[in-house]
Amino acid sequence: MRRSQKFEKPQNRKGTLIQLGGYLMRYKWQLLAAIVLTIGSNLLALVGPLLSGYAIDAIELGTGRVDFSQVFYYAGWMVVFYIGSAGLTYVLEVLMIRISRQVTFAMRKDVFNKLMDLPVGYFDVHQTGDVISRITYDIDTVNSSISSDLIQVSSAVITVLGSFLMMLAISPQLVLIFAFTVPASILMSRYLVKKTRPLFSRRSRKLGELNGFVEEMVSGQKTLKIYDQEEHTIEKFNIKNKQAVDAYYNAEYYGSMIYPTINFINNVSLACISVFGALLYLAGSMSIGQISSFVLYSRKFSGPINEMANIMNDLQSSLAADRAGFCLVK
Repeated sequence: MRRSQKFEKPQNRKGTLIQLGGYLMRYKWQLLAAIVLTIGSNLLALVGPLLSGYAIDAIELGTGRVDFSQVFYYAGWMVVFYIGSAGLTYVLEVLMIRISRQVTFAMRKDVFNKLMDLPVGYFDVHQTGDVISRITYDIDTVNSSISSDLIQVSSAVITVLGSFLMMLAISPQLVLIFAFTVPASILMSRYLVKKTRPLFSRRSRKLGELNGFVEEMVSGQKTLKIYDQEEHTIEKFNIKNKQAVDAYYNAEYYGSMIYPTINFINNVSLACISVFGALLYLAGSMSIGQISSFVLYSRKFSGPINEMANIMNDLQSSLAADRAGFCLVK
């Protein structure tokens, strides 16, 4: 019985990430290729706004004063860079799907092998449906996180850093706006994530309890009918079903507040850029093309921050699932 208690101890978030990293490191060369593809695709995409600003600056004030050769030149190179970025992104997506498939296979194999080694006492205190939920739903959640969220997180880091450097080169004065909006976004994200993390853990737990109850009731139908327990069982199911639904609703409802909050802060920064950019243009410190490039880079800069708000929900769901599944394979 002491041995079974070892597997009841929940994983903390750090331990979960370390174990997931251990699975990913089995495919370190594929991950290295994915990192190279991520860097390449994002760097190619970052060139576009700069070329767009050059093309706009080829349009001078006044009727008919447009250097079309320069406009088409820069526009053509924009198409080339964006096509290259799209191609690398496609290869990256395929590679990450392959990695996530391999990791999912390895995790399910390890969990099932561990189940075969567990003492009988473990199954006395854990519902069969809950264990099945860990092998299916929880690991599928991790698979979805690996195949999509890891790409988005990596791309977001490169895009944010690259966009910041480009904006700094264009106008250090306008970059000061982000000295206020970025900390506000980070603080608000941390606050909301801290509030919603327990809700995602509760959602995963209640779904496992519901699956366990349903599995037991379905497998024990004959006993239920012999003792005329149908009505009582339906009442218990309704209670557990409502708990699972409420847990899911609360996690998604409060988790959905993160994105609009961060998006509002980023839109405020865009409004400030427009106002102060116009003042710098009137002062002769910036050209229209530079303002345009800065605005595009600011959207690239704030876009990943918005995406991270959504990714936070997925990662919290994945971490809740990881803690449920990894307690079997630790």
